[in-house]
Amino acid sequence: MYTEEQLYSIALRECKYIGDMNFYKLVRAFGSAKTIWETPLRELSKIDGIGRKIVSDIGNPAHLQFAENEIQFCEKNNITINLRHQNQLPFLLKECEDAPSILYQKGNFNSTLKPLSIVGTRNMTSYGKKFLEDFFDDSKNYPFLSISGLALGVDKEVHEQSLQHKIPTVAVLAHGFHTLYPSKNRLLSEKIIANKGSLLTEFNSRRKPDRENFIQRNRIVAGISPSTIVVETAFGGGSISTASFANNYNRDVFALPGKICDKYSQGCNHLIYQNKATAISTIQDLHENLGFYQASEKIGEFFPESTIQVELSENQQLIFETVQENPHITLDDLIERISMASHQILPLLLELELLGKIKSFSGRQFIVNA
Repeated sequence: MYTEEQLYSIALRECKYIGDMNFYKLVRAFGSAKTIWETPLRELSKIDGIGRKIVSDIGNPAHLQFAENEIQFCEKNNITINLRHQNQLPFLLKECEDAPSILYQKGNFNSTLKPLSIVGTRNMTSYGKKFLEDFFDDSKNYPFLSISGLALGVDKEVHEQSLQHKIPTVAVLAHGFHTLYPSKNRLLSEKIIANKGSLLTEFNSRRKPDRENFIQRNRIVAGISPSTIVVETAFGGGSISTASFANNYNRDVFALPGKICDKYSQGCNHLIYQNKATAISTIQDLHENLGFYQASEKIGEFFPESTIQVELSENQQLIFETVQENPHITLDDLIERISMASHQILPLLLELELLGKIKSFSGRQFIVNA
């Protein structure tokens, strides 16, 4: 069932000069997209940083008609409409300053699994392919969700390896759901949805796979995960932009080093040289850096009556104890109490949730998991 707020959000986002940041600024001031649509322009233009030009296209009936058609399109194609201002985006993504106002979704996004973004060149070599085969084979028992862009090369291999090892995977698209690019990956996209994964896009059904959309798409790939792995890329490759977004969001970036004479290792080597990525030395070390914890089944064979406890880091323990002492504490209050920036605390909160230590509720409230 679709809502009025989704309708007005689509219409508002269609207005000239209303990008994601202006959208969010307005909705924080007025509470909802519907209220913004019905408020006189002179009142809207009084918001700090919002002038008459920015609000001039709000109320245009053509945008509302488009939104009605878009709702019908989504209904016909089983597309979920997620709104940032209603806390419907994936946990880490919604905290990015430039997060999408609207995120369209087909399939299932399992928020209980740890997201991991893996990107790379369309011209994948046997070196990159072997790394991905080994990584997924060694990681198949960990509860994670792979994220990539459904392009050819590394992206396609990430999704295919995920499906082969029964790991849910998410593809972030650079266009609306009216098409699928590249078309040769259509069957793969259907398999992703059929195997408990999803397709995500911020673009409505008007938007074609234009070149600039791919860079815009990459910020979602970077922002949705606490970590990004760059497998292979040349200088200036699209994956470099994903790594840059991840750095800006204070996410971890890991890069697969290679020979300096190999074109599609040069981008990774340069990220490492610039201290914008950590070099991947072994898959075991990568697992540790990603916070992948070994399952306790094998240990249980030797100690059947013991319970394996995961030792929390100092910062994790501080957050856990603060939540324990202050049930239903909000994110803002938590940040104030422990004097830690939001970009630092958010990945730690996600890790504690994945470890089953805390639970989150609407309004960004947290309690200890009993």
